[in-house]
Amino acid sequence: MATLASGGRTAGAGCFPRPPPSGGEEKKQDEEGQGFLDGMDLLKDATENKRFLPTGLQGIDALLGGGLRQGQLTEITGQSSSGKTQVCLCSASHVAARRLGDVMYLDTSNSFSPSRIARIVDGFPISLVREPKNVRLERVMSSIICKSVFDIFDLFEVLHQLELSLKSKVNNGGSKICLLIIDSVSSILAPINGGKYPQGRSMMISVAMILKKLAYEHNLSVLVTNHMVAGNGAPKPALGESWKTVPHVRLVISRERGSNICAASVLKHTLLASGHVMKFAVPS
Repeated sequence: MATLASGGRTAGAGCFPRPPPSGGEEKKQDEEGQGFLDGMDLLKDATENKRFLPTGLQGIDALLGGGLRQGQLTEITGQSSSGKTQVCLCSASHVAARRLGDVMYLDTSNSFSPSRIARIVDGFPISLVREPKNVRLERVMSSIICKSVFDIFDLFEVLHQLELSLKSKVNNGGSKICLLIIDSVSSILAPINGGKYPQGRSMMISVAMILKKLAYEHNLSVLVTNHMVAGNGAPKPALGESWKTVPHVRLVISRERGSNICAASVLKHTLLASGHVMKFAVPS
């Protein structure tokens, strides 16, 4: 068990990545089919298991080839009031409405708004979900699990409990979480990157490894938001160079003044060159 100095609080077992398995464990993994994968295995996994989860925002879904890719971590960054939280709320609403799975929404800055979810769901076209509005809203709301998280130790604990839950669902069946949202990850990680927490950078990298491990092993789409900080001549995403390599996909969004029209630009993508831009409208 790893103990981290912060008023005696402890990060539970499983919060930090485990060391590489020993020879005996490697053999056990191979026997259970959890060892190395060849190219055909990876191709089959990519084509059959790695779906795109729609955000419901046409421009973003078109830009990303369908939405948020399962097995990957997508970051939305932008200035304050650029629409980051709205992307998260729309994504949660559409995934739940389409019965693609449950959504876990980790709210680090009191940004989750049930009333905004209700307005988004109320605006769905009839063709999307053919059921009475009150039934649809209740079903969507019950498929979104919201948890307030205000520090790094809470985050480690929640991610540990999520991992246990996902393993239990694999063994016992039942509805499974397919989308994990953290709005915003920088609210948790930025404060520990300083003098108060000498282990801050290592804790940030541990969070990154856990999120990517959860995405890969449990076929989750992970969506996080990040704020912008001053750079040399232009704002840049927070959390520095160490975090820059973490997301599989990184989009920066901006909003036209006094409008609900936003633009998403690719900063990083596994398939697309940076600089691709698409506009989209967020629900008012």
